[in-house]
Amino acid sequence: MLLLLICVSIAAFFLVSLSPVDPLQANVGQTALGSMSQEQIAKLNAYWGVGQPPVERFLAWASDFFRGDMGISLLYRRPVAEVIAVKFANSIWLLAIAWVISGVMGFCLGALAGMKQGTWVDKIIKGYSLVIASTPAFWLALVLLMVFAVWLKVLPVGLSVPIGMEAAGVTLADRIRHAILPALTLSITGVSNITLHTREKMIDIMESDYVLFARARGENGWSIFKNHSFRNVILPALTLQFASISEIFGGSVLVEEIFSYPGLGQAAVTAGIGSDVPLLLGITVISAAIVFGGNLTANILYGIVDPRIRKGGAGL
Repeated sequence: MLLLLICVSIAAFFLVSLSPVDPLQANVGQTALGSMSQEQIAKLNAYWGVGQPPVERFLAWASDFFRGDMGISLLYRRPVAEVIAVKFANSIWLLAIAWVISGVMGFCLGALAGMKQGTWVDKIIKGYSLVIASTPAFWLALVLLMVFAVWLKVLPVGLSVPIGMEAAGVTLADRIRHAILPALTLSITGVSNITLHTREKMIDIMESDYVLFARARGENGWSIFKNHSFRNVILPALTLQFASISEIFGGSVLVEEIFSYPGLGQAAVTAGIGSDVPLLLGITVISAAIVFGGNLTANILYGIVDPRIRKGGAGL
């Protein structure tokens, strides 16, 4: 995980370094830059590392970053760590709700479709999953926004809290109401992969010899699922669920932008458009750490659920 974070940091830093953005114009502005003396410009060049070898600039940035100093955001005029903490607090519970709902729904629908293979239930679930898998998250967000916020007027158009209300007056109900549409969008788009994968695994299990033997003994329906299918089908679904954290994060970037939800995804778009390099790099590394942490958690939980993996690893 540490090696992956180092690779992501190197790739992100050097990709940003290759961009045509002038650090002085992005930080100071063309008008202010034109009124400065050559000595002032030279000091700014030295401060931003203009003319230094990229490796030296990366090592200086990385050493500060891993000490907790991510730099100063050019747009928010605050330390990057503070900006990320505020934006992440807005995003984390939205992403957590969408992640849990999509995982539970995907597993239940996939298991049901696999057990009802070939029936109208299976065809509806499979068709729904294939359609959703081909549907862009931003398009679905626009449709939900138009229906529930514009036509029906039952949910807010955007933001995370009501407009014009002081922070002290914002209630939990207000935050939940503003998060319904973004969370619903991410939940719907995150269901398809888990559903289809769980369905295929369930079909294999239902056609296995031990399930056929269980049927011969008079077991059916819930009994077969509880005694023979659940532990076998939960393992791949669990791994896929934690691996889907990257998809949830990727979808949240456009979804938060559409709903004007002030989270980490919208901050990343704002930083990219506004050439806020310190904030963009900080969000990139922190997001990568969260995604890699999800994959690591999946591997650990896989061993907890299936003791055979732990024994196999110990034997090696």
